[in-house]
Amino acid sequence: MLTRTVLFRAVSVTCLILPLTAIPGRADDQPKGKSDTEIVTVADIPYAKVHDTELKLDLMVPKDAKGPVPAVMVIHGGGWRGGNKRDCRIIMPDFVRHGYAAISPQYRFCPKETFPAQVEDVKAAVRWVKTHAKEYNIDPERVGAVGFSAGGHLAMMLGLTGPADGLEGEGSAGSPDSRVKAVVNFFGPTDLAASDIPEVSLPLVRDFLGGTAKEKPELAAKASPLTYVTKDDAPVLTFQGTKDPLVPPTQATKLAEAMTAAGVPGRVELLVGAQHGWGGAELQRTKTEIAVSLSPIFFGEQTRLKVLAGCRQGVVIARPPCGFHAHQGERERPTSPGEEGPSAREGQPARPVISFRFPC
Repeated sequence: MLTRTVLFRAVSVTCLILPLTAIPGRADDQPKGKSDTEIVTVADIPYAKVHDTELKLDLMVPKDAKGPVPAVMVIHGGGWRGGNKRDCRIIMPDFVRHGYAAISPQYRFCPKETFPAQVEDVKAAVRWVKTHAKEYNIDPERVGAVGFSAGGHLAMMLGLTGPADGLEGEGSAGSPDSRVKAVVNFFGPTDLAASDIPEVSLPLVRDFLGGTAKEKPELAAKASPLTYVTKDDAPVLTFQGTKDPLVPPTQATKLAEAMTAAGVPGRVELLVGAQHGWGGAELQRTKTEIAVSLSPIFFGEQTRLKVLAGCRQGVVIARPPCGFHAHQGERERPTSPGEEGPSAREGQPARPVISFRFPC
């Protein structure tokens, strides 16, 4: 687990703390992934130009995929003011080994560029991916987003906002939409006007908005993913530490309540005692659950069952398309192909569940 000293030296949490490696299990249980020679990497592709700033992205795709593959936008953190798309290059090959294209976009930073610049940029990156999907053998109808900290916030904005919300930016007319089909959010803030945002995080919010939430309440609401939760939103899987000194766990519970009220499938998991990032066995488990949550959406339910059956450790059972079920402090046994999970047996609706998971 990250120490408090490291956290406050590097308020900008990036992709590096959560590298998505192969699904945990015995070596002979691992999926036969692609080697680096089977991955096509294209770096620094210009995807948009805003005034004098040219924005670029990095892209990795399977070299010899049989058909169009789903894509995942991998968005780095950094308090909307730092970080680098290159930080995500350590993660991206592992998405590709599991059959995805992986894209890491650059976006403008505050305080020079305030909200909604960062949201507009990642939306432009999604539109670029969909526009150039055929060129890179990507399925434009299967695009998701994974983000960390501020990147988690931006990933949620991709999944929860649409054209009517006025965040598309210039040059969106006539282009594909910027919505994504699924979101995985690692400890990203959901309500920037909340009264319990820690003092250490207030300057980050101020620089992002160009003023405090009290000074600009309407803008703070417009910049908060919580504002946009409606029944037609993408499923969202959120991981949040209960001891996070930057993003309080109430940010995640508010999202769970809003998703429940709107009927949005997904899950919020509070990791008891975890801070703004984690490692060890808990890291292995959360990496597994990324694959568990995304696979039924992009590859079908049978792939999810194979993922579960191949895991050595217990994991939380997912109910398609992205509804999850778990009990506090318990581990569920992985299902086998053809076997129903507990949610299906009990007739539970696909709805968010706050699952308190104690460290392994």
